[in-house]
Amino acid sequence: MSNQSWTAEQIPDQSNRVVVVTGANSGLGLATTRALARKGAHVILAVRDEAKGRRAVAEITAEHPRASLEVRQVDLADLDSVRSFSEDLHADHSRLDVLINNAGLMAPPRTLNAQGYEVQFAANHLGHFALTGLLLDLLEAGDNPRVVTVSSPNHRQGTIFFDDLTGERKYSPMGYYNQSKLANAVFGWELHQRLTAAGSPVRSVLAHPGYTATNLQTSSPVGMVKFLFGSLLKPLAQSPDQGALSQLHAATAPNVAGGQFIGPDGMGELRGSPKVVQLAPRASDAETCRRLWELSEEQTSVRFAFRAAA
Repeated sequence: MSNQSWTAEQIPDQSNRVVVVTGANSGLGLATTRALARKGAHVILAVRDEAKGRRAVAEITAEHPRASLEVRQVDLADLDSVRSFSEDLHADHSRLDVLINNAGLMAPPRTLNAQGYEVQFAANHLGHFALTGLLLDLLEAGDNPRVVTVSSPNHRQGTIFFDDLTGERKYSPMGYYNQSKLANAVFGWELHQRLTAAGSPVRSVLAHPGYTATNLQTSSPVGMVKFLFGSLLKPLAQSPDQGALSQLHAATAPNVAGGQFIGPDGMGELRGSPKVVQLAPRASDAETCRRLWELSEEQTSVRFAFRAAA
């Protein structure tokens, strides 16, 4: 499937659909939120900083006064915060149609979260694993429900360091970023397998934005990584509106199937229109999938309760 000219204008009507976008206040998340709100979705901005979330809402409603938006605080690097977010969402919503696992950290100095896990693995993977599991019942009550997990071409260079998950013995900022992006890919694929086996109505789809100019490259990286992605290569980057097309396509296009990986069609998948791209073989390796899933359950204390379609 290739979508040479697919644009955000081709997003189907999203009226009455409820969507959660993590990291929705800037970059790809903001572009995704804006495009979905413009098409009538009720978008819940899941953000670490509520003030930034409110500013994003003000920015979108200035362009689209009828946009239906709400801001909710969640720190995906903190599993207690993820649980609180889920409990509050359950109190106010009886269903969820789309969850877009978009938020991410890139290449910071070695840092551990409140639970003692390496912060990129925690924020990029474990937080989204837990969030998806905790919201699964709302998704299964949704209409044509989807989970879109945002990975990266870097997943192809990634390794899951099962024997050194926190980087205590040997930490490399990009090595552990690549680990987290491989974990996203493994999770999205294994979630697809488990949803399919259960006969669940929920589709798990993966996406990546190519190379996009966002604050991801400048807010947490240090040293050479920050210089490389934040300065040297920036002229090659596409805009957040263009970069968000892959995850928007994954979230809304009628012809997208569970288990697909949507990325740009240009050279090196750096930019372009959304199309189905290849997952690295290691991302669908059965033993890696099983080990990461069981480890993630153990570290988050979240078990997925799959229910078949009615």
